[in-house]
Amino acid sequence: MEIEIKTISEHQVAFIHEKGSYTKIPETLGKVVGWLMSQNVEIQMPIYGLYYNSPHETSEEELDWEVGAAFIGKLENTDEIQIKTVPQHETVSAIFKGPYGEAASIYMALIEHAAQEGYQIAGAVLESYLNSPEEVSESELLTEVQFPVVKK
Repeated sequence: MEIEIKTISEHQVAFIHEKGSYTKIPETLGKVVGWLMSQNVEIQMPIYGLYYNSPHETSEEELDWEVGAAFIGKLENTDEIQIKTVPQHETVSAIFKGPYGEAASIYMALIEHAAQEGYQIAGAVLESYLNSPEEVSESELLTEVQFPVVKK
């Protein structure tokens, strides 16, 4: 596994912020992507999930997460879908190959690498889904895992 510190450019995302079970993720992502497809914008892949707490530390109904996708164009918030600009930032990043639910297995390696390089974690973990279970087997799924970092 190759771990790197990389700069993420400023970009806009459309997203839905949820609380509760991760089983709602596919349907929620479908709402965001479907809505973006109905707008006159260019969707930037990959789609993402941002996870604010851990299923190991909180109950399923208290899980706090958002899913969305970047886009190019001009959109406004709706009742359900929010728009935000993500500023340029640095991340510690690696690509995990295997089932989505196992991507967390590399979190500690990323955190340790950041510390070794003189960085500290500065926010929630983001998982970018680089391919789809509709296209490849679970063992071939690719997830880029990123933690935002700042220099110590």
